[in-house]
Amino acid sequence: MKSKPMVNVIFAIVMLAGGAFNSFAQAGEADAVGVSVTRDSQNTYRFSVMVAHDDSGWDHYADAWQVIGREGAILGQRILAHPHENEQPFTRSLSGVEIPSNIESVTIRARDLVHGFGGAEMVVRLPGVVGDTVKQQ
Repeated sequence: MKSKPMVNVIFAIVMLAGGAFNSFAQAGEADAVGVSVTRDSQNTYRFSVMVAHDDSGWDHYADAWQVIGREGAILGQRILAHPHENEQPFTRSLSGVEIPSNIESVTIRARDLVHGFGGAEMVVRLPGVVGDTVKQQ
């Protein structure tokens, strides 16, 4: 009979840990849901990417998005330094992304601290003329 309180304590710890994990998992993966890309010069672009993720604090938030070229090459990355719990979806920009002239489209993907990459990605065609902008949602 003396071991019963210990069993109850262990059960409570397991349930609390499972609940914490479940709240992390419920936030899901970070999704790229919109992009605007402007051609600034011959091979330089500015990206504004809209990310959706159910940020739940410093332990689980969307922490980056990337511009991906052929064969998975990372052409640009924007680090997101803090959670956006009250700003969803949110948009952040990255200028000066150099992309070789033989690439016509790129993939945008977002990452979160718990799941990494794996949410919705977007493929966007690059604008062909300096000063032009392509928007996609």
